[in-house]
Amino acid sequence: MGRLSVELCGIELDNPVIPASGTYGFGYEFAEYYDINILGTFSFKGTTREPRFGNPTPRIAETPSGMLNAVGLQNPGVDRVISEELPKLKKVFGKPVMANVSGFSIDEYTEVCEKLDKEEQVGWLEVNISCPNVHGGGMSFGTDPISAAEVTRAVKSVTTKPVIMKLSPNVTDIAEIASACEEAGADAISLINTLLSMRIDLKTGKPLLKNVTGGLSGPAVFPVALRMVYQAAKAVSIPVIGLGGVDSPETVLEMMMAGATAVQVGAANLVDPFICKKIIDGLPEVMDKYGIKNIRDIIGGTRL
Repeated sequence: MGRLSVELCGIELDNPVIPASGTYGFGYEFAEYYDINILGTFSFKGTTREPRFGNPTPRIAETPSGMLNAVGLQNPGVDRVISEELPKLKKVFGKPVMANVSGFSIDEYTEVCEKLDKEEQVGWLEVNISCPNVHGGGMSFGTDPISAAEVTRAVKSVTTKPVIMKLSPNVTDIAEIASACEEAGADAISLINTLLSMRIDLKTGKPLLKNVTGGLSGPAVFPVALRMVYQAAKAVSIPVIGLGGVDSPETVLEMMMAGATAVQVGAANLVDPFICKKIIDGLPEVMDKYGIKNIRDIIGGTRL
């Protein structure tokens, strides 16, 4: 293994840098800018059973040190992802990819996961029980430990590949949710998703987003994400993937020192499409600066 390599649920990654779902499309879009095979892997756009147009516009808004989004899981549906998106991805990406799955019922989660589990290029299933931007699903499963465990057990019963449960920060006790997922059979957890937020346009007196509320991401959420990754990693023995405001080699290392095995980069991809490449290229120099020989040596908060 190289000095940047890590192992995630039995699969070796060349480095721990993973573009987060919803910020990297289905990968081939970014392949126009650089060779995406330098990534550890990436999590493709959240996929549901049926095609979704998403929420009405406006559904993106800037805010200091971050952004709000209420895109609402726009995607072509699982059947078209399998028949159209994955074949296009295979032409430009030769590694296992992380399939992000969303749903509005346990039956939908299991059906979509069962279909994607059969796809050769899918290495992991990242089950999103944390989306704050849809009604009647998503976050409602991730804010209650019983519901989170039910989804976990149901998905595990129909899959053979590692299942990663993506958790919501909009809870009182993140460790309780993480532990419930682990006890129900999750192979890993990822956190955090966006923080439920809103802004108001003073000129109109109306919310900036048509959905009224949306998810806050970007540098503003990094300290919250870091704290929750630390708490979750202390509560479980399965791998933790940290995300939320990551935008540099330094924030990658912080996440790993807090207990993350791998790190996802989200909103920063929308600001700079080259950011993941820059982070990967910059990691060795920053590691040298802090005397880190192998990046996996700092996983699990060994320096805390």
